[in-house]
Amino acid sequence: MERLEIISDKLKLLGDKTRLTMLILLTEREWCVCEFVHVLHMSQPGVSQHLRKLKSLGIVNEERRGQWVHYSLNVADKPYIQAVLNEMPSPQDMLKQLNKSDMKY
Repeated sequence: MERLEIISDKLKLLGDKTRLTMLILLTEREWCVCEFVHVLHMSQPGVSQHLRKLKSLGIVNEERRGQWVHYSLNVADKPYIQAVLNEMPSPQDMLKQLNKSDMKY
């Protein structure tokens, strides 16, 4: 039952469009907070709040480089999250939907 609760908590985080978008973008490379701010048109504290939640449940890893923190996906041991991400649009398609197709991917 404990494992079910853990998985349930992690899947609940995917119910938020912003967090799901972040995870989609992280499927092919790591992202800096500053890039999420630009693409999602959110404040840095807003982006950091979403990433903090994802990190707290082990869905993303963080690495500090200078003043910025870079995030990477950590779902190799979470096939239920990987299955959801496999059904999502590609990061390139997501950037097009966000009108950011000019970003290098």
